[in-house]
Amino acid sequence: MKRLLALLAVFLLVAGCANIPLESQPVVVSGDKPGQAPADVPEPAAGIDPLTVTRQFIRNSAAPGTASAAARVYLDDDARRNWKPSPGLTIIDDTFGTVYDTSSSSGNPDEQVVNVRGFKLGTLSPDSAFLPVKAEYSQQFKLRKQQNGQWRIVDPPQELAVTDEDFALNYFRVPISFYSPDSGAFVPDLRYVAAKPQAGLPGRVMDLVLQGPSEGLKGAVKDLLGDQVTIESNVRSTDDGTLDINLTGVGGASLVDRNLIAAQIVLSLQTVTLSRVRLLADGTALVPEHEYWRSSELPNYNVDIAPNSELLGLMTVNGRVRSLGDGQPVGGPAGNGGYKVVSAAQSVDGKRLAVVEERDGRQWLRVGDLGHDLASVDLFGGSLSRPTWRPVARGGGGVSGEVWTVVDHNTVARVTLAADGRWVKAGVDATMLTGLGQITEMRLSRDGSRLAAVVNGQLVVASIVRTADSVALRAPRKLQERDLKDVVDVDWATQDHLIAATSSTSLPVVKVPLDGQRMDTFSGSNLTPPVHGVTAAPSRQNLVADAGGLWVASELGEVWRPQAHTVTDADPFYPG
Repeated sequence: MKRLLALLAVFLLVAGCANIPLESQPVVVSGDKPGQAPADVPEPAAGIDPLTVTRQFIRNSAAPGTASAAARVYLDDDARRNWKPSPGLTIIDDTFGTVYDTSSSSGNPDEQVVNVRGFKLGTLSPDSAFLPVKAEYSQQFKLRKQQNGQWRIVDPPQELAVTDEDFALNYFRVPISFYSPDSGAFVPDLRYVAAKPQAGLPGRVMDLVLQGPSEGLKGAVKDLLGDQVTIESNVRSTDDGTLDINLTGVGGASLVDRNLIAAQIVLSLQTVTLSRVRLLADGTALVPEHEYWRSSELPNYNVDIAPNSELLGLMTVNGRVRSLGDGQPVGGPAGNGGYKVVSAAQSVDGKRLAVVEERDGRQWLRVGDLGHDLASVDLFGGSLSRPTWRPVARGGGGVSGEVWTVVDHNTVARVTLAADGRWVKAGVDATMLTGLGQITEMRLSRDGSRLAAVVNGQLVVASIVRTADSVALRAPRKLQERDLKDVVDVDWATQDHLIAATSSTSLPVVKVPLDGQRMDTFSGSNLTPPVHGVTAAPSRQNLVADAGGLWVASELGEVWRPQAHTVTDADPFYPG
């Protein structure tokens, strides 16, 4: 947060200067302008050895800019002219090794080969999204002593590698908003832009808005702008600090779509500017009679996907469903013992309940109105994962959407509400997810665009792509694969962050962004491992279950406190 405030402060200072143009430069170093390094980039210090040259080349590869200028100064003259790195970046661990390769020595004292060894954490793809990777990193660098006595790299790799620390210093994470017709909500797509110059941040964000969703989210959201919409000129700041954005190609877009386009742009910019935004289309107001915009003026498009503050959550205890608010059983068979409840989930609007019931040596799904008899669904198996709800589109004739579960750890199933009031099975193409292993837990994001799952003890996120006649899971990605293991439960704290519980004593509860770029650890104070359950939701306390009962904490670093109606062997869950 401190870093964000600092960026905003500098941005506002620069944006207020009328004679300083705002620039919109590429987000990811493309290397499409080879040539000599600009004169304002200083040459490396004299006399540094080949190992140091190589390490400094890697450290300076993180600095975005024309033709990778900060790294190019470590190359010899021919390489400076001809080097053209590929788009994207490889992010490696901060600790990496550089050693001389004696096996490939040419016997020439003026030539050296340096081997670099490290660990890959992920890549920054050409569409500026972080993709987690678990792999070894190795690269050879050939260096030659120049006529002036300085060592320079003569065969730089096409693939740029940067350390995690340098990536964090040079790139700024921005949630780009895209609209989900299924839920009527805006969905964040985490992308990374060059942090400097700060004055160009809004322009770089607009570049990503115009590019559309990242590969990992394509098909799960609607690209409101499409290929036909472009921007007539760079995003610029007027004398009063207003950001001017002039689109072209909007054409015959309806008033509804124009309002959605305005919301998408303003929401995407809100993390990089506090200024109001002037939105034009071919020189006139994008939305008639609404030329200037602030995020505070937008409708709350996400109101239907966030649990109401009056819905305090539920828990399953000894086969019954109880309230987290007062500890009392809910009405109907789910609360009075009529069903032997294994797990349960409440719809986001609070009106419906789905339970997994143990019956006749099998587990069955029941769904219905909270407090009443729940209809038995023709869906059963040796085990069913805790149900999870997916919302319907606005105006879709319902409020609670559909229910998903995993049958016997290997079949993702969903049930939908038919016109006659019955809950019926429907298909899911989950081949990409089930191919990773046994699925023990699954949670749909409350905006309906993504799924988080525990697969073979690891945390996985996938997108949900829906067409007129199919639903499929796409682009599954393991998050923090190297360090986050033995995961037992997961929930969505926000649209772009997950809370996960593990059986580990060192990492009992962690918070992870949906792209897995980093991981933060909650305090283990007062917890009695192993933790076996976790639930989270926007503007709610994080709630975990361990051997001693239920515990709450609002922020990272807080000591866990007993929940007001804590009880052992409880599994808590917020709506969703």
